[in-house]
Amino acid sequence: MRKNLIIGLALGSALTIGSFAVAAQAGPHGGWGHHGHHGMMALHKLGLSDAQKASIKQIMRSSFEQNKDQRQALRRQRQAFAAMQPTDPGYQSAAAALAQAEGAATTARVQQRANVRAQVYGVLTPAQQAQLASIKAQQQARRQQWQEFKAQHPVDTGSPSGQ
Repeated sequence: MRKNLIIGLALGSALTIGSFAVAAQAGPHGGWGHHGHHGMMALHKLGLSDAQKASIKQIMRSSFEQNKDQRQALRRQRQAFAAMQPTDPGYQSAAAALAQAEGAATTARVQQRANVRAQVYGVLTPAQQAQLASIKAQQQARRQQWQEFKAQHPVDTGSPSGQ
């Protein structure tokens, strides 16, 4: 059971990184969020072989390890900046350095996700690739329907009673 959970999480992450790389950029935390659930479900629907699951798991593990040091360095830089007071000497230069590091990390993350997506896609058979494209199109259609519904039915948050 634990092995299946780990493989499922790795597979879900693989599709999340690949299929939702563009959508992920819009999220407040680099995009990790509810899209992972959809990605995991999509991969489960493809009927992957044990060899495919192992390959995807290895791709994910390698990708994670490859950028671990960069993520930790950025986290330390964020924490150091957060600990500073606006009156501290070097506050503005630290902010500029953090902004530059965040930009570089975003660039690297998008490129890494594209690379992982390509590798995972390469593991899939042509039939699975077609099935994945169909699943993604269905998900996009549902998102579009939801956006249209929200536009037609705005939520009134102006009054406490909601009326």
